[in-house]
Amino acid sequence: MKNTMRWMAVFVLALLALPVHAGDSGAMLKADELKAEPYSDARAVAMLAAGDKVDILKKDGGWLKVKSPKGSGWVRMLSIRRGAPGKSTAGASSLASLASGRAGTGKVVATTGIRGLNEEELKAAKYDEAEITLAESYSTSRAEAQKFADKGKLKAQKVDYIPGEMK
Repeated sequence: MKNTMRWMAVFVLALLALPVHAGDSGAMLKADELKAEPYSDARAVAMLAAGDKVDILKKDGGWLKVKSPKGSGWVRMLSIRRGAPGKSTAGASSLASLASGRAGTGKVVATTGIRGLNEEELKAAKYDEAEITLAESYSTSRAEAQKFADKGKLKAQKVDYIPGEMK
């Protein structure tokens, strides 16, 4: 278990270092606001819908500056799938959406956390391309997942939220 946690730390640190190149394209994974600045409390410029195509201009923390038919502005990295829309983007570049960044003008920082690792273990983590390739090999397409669910007679089931503190 401890090796898995170390691997996850290495993986996240490697992803944070991946560059975003001006001219990259992408598509919205979900609806999200296009912001005037890269902060959650910045003024909204427009609303982007799931599937909207965007051109990526630059990155700032967990935010991407994009250009779309609805305008230019900033969108959370987790709302965008990098690469040509409709194409599988499994790989390190698509996984680079795991990032940290300033959350708002209050200078609060949101980070991707890894449970069970202390600060020293995170600092000592090293990039391991073979482990990233292994992690990427576990990805599957929506069609393959649906085929698996159908074969196992699995059905979607709504589960109500259970109130209370989680431990």
